[in-house]
This record gives sequence, structure tokens and C-alpha cells, in this order.
Amino acid sequence: MPLPKLPTRMGAMVSAPTSAAMPEAPEIKTPATLSGSPHGKPSGVHPGKSSSEPSAKRQAPAQARPKAIAPIVPEPPALAVVAVRNEKKKRLPVTQRKLFVLDTNVLLHDSNSLFKFEEHDIFLPMMVLEELDHQKKGMSEVARNARQVSRFLDGLVSDTNKLDKGVALDALGNQEALGNLHFQTSALHSQLPIELPLGKADNAILNVVHALQLAHPKREVVLVSKDINMRLKALSLSLPAEDYLNDHVLDDSDLLYDGVMPLPENFWAKHGKDVESWQQGGTTYYRITGPLCSEFIVNEFVYFDGDLPLQAQVKEVNGRSAVLATLRDYSHGKNNVWGITARNREQNFALNLLMNPDCDFVSLLGQAGTGKTLLALASALTQTLETKRYNEIIITRATVPVGDDIGFLPGTEEEKMLPWMGALEDNLEVLHLGAGNNEMGGTGGQDWSKNSTMELIRSRIKVKSLNFMRGRTFLNKFLIIDEAQNLTPKQMKTLVTRAGPGTKIVCLGNIAQIDTPYLTEGSSGLTYVVDRFKGWPHSGHITLQRGERSRLADYASEAL
Repeated sequence: MPLPKLPTRMGAMVSAPTSAAMPEAPEIKTPATLSGSPHGKPSGVHPGKSSSEPSAKRQAPAQARPKAIAPIVPEPPALAVVAVRNEKKKRLPVTQRKLFVLDTNVLLHDSNSLFKFEEHDIFLPMMVLEELDHQKKGMSEVARNARQVSRFLDGLVSDTNKLDKGVALDALGNQEALGNLHFQTSALHSQLPIELPLGKADNAILNVVHALQLAHPKREVVLVSKDINMRLKALSLSLPAEDYLNDHVLDDSDLLYDGVMPLPENFWAKHGKDVESWQQGGTTYYRITGPLCSEFIVNEFVYFDGDLPLQAQVKEVNGRSAVLATLRDYSHGKNNVWGITARNREQNFALNLLMNPDCDFVSLLGQAGTGKTLLALASALTQTLETKRYNEIIITRATVPVGDDIGFLPGTEEEKMLPWMGALEDNLEVLHLGAGNNEMGGTGGQDWSKNSTMELIRSRIKVKSLNFMRGRTFLNKFLIIDEAQNLTPKQMKTLVTRAGPGTKIVCLGNIAQIDTPYLTEGSSGLTYVVDRFKGWPHSGHITLQRGERSRLADYASEAL
């Protein structure tokens, strides 16, 4: 046992025949302290240096107790950690680095892309700088990225007058970028296998890539572009080309976290022993132990449809044990939310998240007609007007048209946003007329009371534009972000960081219906937040599977 050994070792260290043994305490601890430091050195060097001066005075005591120092020598794993950290900061030789030639659209897509290539080098053709200069005017996201890239480039080259040998990419503090940035400082000519029209920017960049391959035969030169046609042209000319994938959360949208885990048939056989249960606040908790517990994620929903059916939410994961909490059954009429009840398992899971005051961030994914907006709006009205948990409902969305843009809209901010909020009006109509009359599973006994409070409902719902969100702070608000799949990760971060104390944010969307140019299922802001908030105790996510709008809408979603 470690406890009996500890006094024995301490006694060996403290007991000494002379008073000169007392100063040895800091000397003995020094190697152990340095070994845990990023700048520490092996303990075999320091003891020799530290004991060189008083060696004549303590020669006899040092020989008399050599075993007292041995247990304090640092263990090899600590030294191994230091070695690994030093290797990460080591730059690769030039011949082992790749040379990435960036297209303009990569810089316009992500202004920080200069620092995302780790130990490899970057080359910017002169044509890329020309195109950056043309794109810097305006207030769009592309123009802002162009100006930010120009500031980065200016900061990198501010301390040097010669660009022939390149500039270190970590000059601005980006420690992950260990390569160099190279500019085109001279004309590069090469004969492409296929003659391309002169005067086009893409062809000029392809000519530079081919010339770099001839000038650096021992290095791997790769073109990085977001333009599919540009990459196809490069591959046709036998030039390596890649897409910029640093902003992609997932390569396959099927791997996206859906918030639900079905339990296997042998779940109770492997996890049914030594089950602990207790009740707290009207909720029953179960502590189970088994091999599947390590795969659970906090706030993930699990269900079992066998002989002992179970629908629960994971509250805690600790190795091979987990704590599950029972759910409130929102499919029952007595638990309706503003007259709306859950019509399937996933909707019940979603309402448990939406009505949970400890869940600050909720994301709902699903195809058209699964009830995302209706559930979010019903829970918002209940918690704003009935329980008074929030004092206002704010709804916003990305104003990306499906077809051609209809131009400028007259009126105030809310009047300009009303045409984009057709889904809000439709769901308010359903909630106002009464869910029971439309076979949505609710009760219609409160129709008259809801009719009398319709003006109050509209006064508590505010429609805001994304353009005026920066710098704001929402206190005790229920914020609904509709059509969130059309937002970039940067826009999503701007919105989520607006939340103040007592604010709940709900993101709704369908990643199969992205209308924003240059956004994909893997790079959408909605995919980004679902992946990054996974496992946080105050967030939850559900992917709704079944459409409940109508049989026509369900069939159209599958057949078309």
C-alpha cells in the first residue's frame, strides 16, 4: 500500500547525521519539478551540477544514503512528454515540406487559411494579390475577408525588406503555422501541355503551379482551390489539386451526431446488474454499469423497445458507469405545450430539451414537415407567457432567397423581415386556431382564451435581422434561429455569443436544403455547432426523423 511506504521514505530523507542535509531538500525536488515543465531537462544533468559546490562538505553523508535519492528520480513518462512537445515545435527541412499554391477563393472563404497548413509552405501568385485588391471594397463577407487577409500579409512582411527567401508564418503569433510564406517575386514561365487562353486569372495561376513544379522537382507542389472547375483543369494538366477542407466539420453528413442512441437487445443482460435508482424533483434516476456506458454522450437520448421498454436521457458518464434520467411524456394531453403534443419519439425528446431550463442551447435538425419550428415556437410561448421564464421571443434567420432576389423591401427592420418569416406566421396560425382542430394531438378547449391573447402574443415576439446582431446582448430571451443551415460558422459564432444570462438559443434547420453559395453540408454553421456543442452538459441536439406535416409533404420529401 502506498500509505505505509510514504512515512518510511520521508524518514529516510529527513534523518541525517549532520545539519548540512537540510539544504538538500530543494536540490532533490528540482529534477522532479523541472521534468514536468515544458522547458525541463533530464534529471541526470541537474543533480550533477547542483551538487558540485558542496561535494567536499557532504561527501561522506552522500555515500552513506544513496537510496534516499533514488525514489525521487522522475519517471520516464514525464521525460517522454517533454520530448514530444519539443518535436511539435521543430520545423521540417525544406525538402520535406509541401508547397501549397493558394487560389484567391480560399483566402476569400477563410481569412485565417494562411495559418492552417501547419508545417508546410504557402505560395501566393501575383494574380492572387490582384484579385484580392479587386474584392476588398464593400461590406459583404467576401470583402471583409479580403481586407483581413491584406492586414495579415502586411503584418507578416512589415519586418522584412526582401521576400525572396520567404516570411515565417508564425511571425504574428500563430504557433501552429511552422512553414514560410512565399510571394511571386519574378516572372514564371512554363509551357503547359495544353494551350489555355491568356489573360484569365485561373490560367495564370495554373501556369505558376506548373512553373513551380519544374523549379522545385524535389518538392510536392499542390494547388488549393475552392473552385471545382479550377481543380478539374489542374488535374487535366497533371497538376496536383485539392479542396480546402479545414473548415469542414465532417466529410460525410451521415456521421453527424443525431442525439439518439438505440440500445441493443442484450442491453439489460449486460447492464441490468447492480442498478441503483433514486428520485429527485419528480425525476427518476438510474445508475447503470456496463461496457456500453463509455459510448454514451451527456444529454444524449437512449431508448429500448424490448420487454422492458426504456426512454431516458444520459445525465452523467463516468467510465463504465452512467446515470440515466427518465423523461416527461409530452405525447400525453395533460403535458401539452401550448396545445401541442409530441407525435413521435423524436418530438418527445425535442420537447424535453426545449422545456428544460438547464439546457441553454438546443439544435433541431430534420427534413421539411418534421415540426421543428412548431415545437420551438410552442415551447417559447409557454415559457414566455405562462411560466414567465423568458421575457421575450426573438426570431431571426439568414435572408438567403431560394430563387432570384426580389430586391429591396420597404419599411422598418421588422417589416423588411416579415416576408422571410412566413414559417412564423403559419405556425402562429396553427397555435392560434388550436391544435386539436387540426389533428395535431392537442386540446382545443383553450381556443377562446388564445384568441383573446393573440395581440399579446405578437407583442412578445420580435423579428430581428442578422445584420444588426453584432455587439448586442440578450438577457432572459428565447432566441430562435430559423434556417440555420444557411449560416457560416463565423455567423453562427456571432449569434450564439450574443446570449446573456437566462437566454436560451434554439437553432433549426435542414442541412439538405442549403441555399448559401459555397456552403456545403460539411461546412455549414449548423453542422459546426452540432459537432462542437456535443457533450456539453447545458446543450442538446435531436435529429427529427418523421414528417408530420401531411401525407403529401411526406411523400414529396421521399419521392422528389
